[in-house]
Amino acid sequence: MRLIFQDQTFSFELLRTLSYAPYGGADIGECLSTAYRIKEGDFESWYTEWYRTAERIHELAVDSLERGKRVSARECYLRAHNYYRTAEFFLHGNPKDPRILETWGKSRSTFRQAIKLMDTSVEEVAIPYEGTYLPGYYYRVDDTPRPTLLIHGGFDSTGEELYLEVAAAALQRGYNCLTFEGPGQGAVIREQHIPFRYDWEKVVTPVVDYLLTRPDVDPDRIALMGISLGGYLAPRAAAYEHRLAACIANDGLFSNQFGEIARKLHRGNDEDLNNPAYVEKFLEVLTSQYTGVRWAIENGMFTYQAESVHELIRKTEPVTLEGVAHKIKCPTLVCEAEADHFFAGQPKMLYDALTCPKTFMLFTAEDGAEEHCHFGALLYFNQRVFEWLDETLDIK
Repeated sequence: MRLIFQDQTFSFELLRTLSYAPYGGADIGECLSTAYRIKEGDFESWYTEWYRTAERIHELAVDSLERGKRVSARECYLRAHNYYRTAEFFLHGNPKDPRILETWGKSRSTFRQAIKLMDTSVEEVAIPYEGTYLPGYYYRVDDTPRPTLLIHGGFDSTGEELYLEVAAAALQRGYNCLTFEGPGQGAVIREQHIPFRYDWEKVVTPVVDYLLTRPDVDPDRIALMGISLGGYLAPRAAAYEHRLAACIANDGLFSNQFGEIARKLHRGNDEDLNNPAYVEKFLEVLTSQYTGVRWAIENGMFTYQAESVHELIRKTEPVTLEGVAHKIKCPTLVCEAEADHFFAGQPKMLYDALTCPKTFMLFTAEDGAEEHCHFGALLYFNQRVFEWLDETLDIK
């Protein structure tokens, strides 16, 4: 699927931003007019134009709020939040770039303005974690104990974005929902400077502990969803955290080792990849040719706090479910996107390694849902996933 850009990475990120329109996070014309102003493959042009759009919509939100127009203000704040997030996306090549905190900060603050204006009860929560805290949002239907969906993102998502991707759909179906950011994600990497860790059960267990303190959570019906890299992280957590009633991998990911990725892209003697200097030079050439490779390495070094590509490769070596997947006990849903340019073949590897009750769910081009994490078809994705979850948790 190509949308305006021939560059696959730019096209996909535009599709991602646009996909939140059904849940109030984008307007089609705003996204397309912004994209037409962007120079193909140019990270600076991407930032400039999305930031320009975000600022314009932010001003509309402020104006509406000042005039007492609550619904209009909420809608504009939600869209501004998404556009600021999109603007910041490609800035991570220089972790000291002040625009990272400034632009991401505006994405968070505009979202927090929006939730103050929602009809649904939304709480900002701080979950105790290893001497600090994990930031999250708790979305509550009412005061009665309900099935609760715990959601985290992956390699590049933010906790605020998760409302538009899944939480809004969960609320519509009567689920309470807790979205949170862990190490390597959102505020935890940007403000607390805590990088990704492979043993994600150490992250999810404190979150489950927190949920079980709440009287509005049904303790027997807590489900976990991980998105993108979360398709590895959530199953990893479920292998050791057995209080979960279900696990959803969107999309399934068996391994995300940068060394493995480098080997797949390499056309020469793989023995050369044992030489750090050679690897640096090899990937330098790739980043000059492929926007997606450049972004993946820059964001990887940012979120893993790696000083070199060789260190990034070393830090991601443990990111595999080999010898782990069979420990999952709860029913698990593995999603696959037919044309996923990130995870090709990975969901089937995860599914085959599972010994728990399991379901494989393929999303196709015929559905318009073939892209990574099914962007472009979130209404359809949420329909299928929540129908599976209703059945799994015996919700009538």
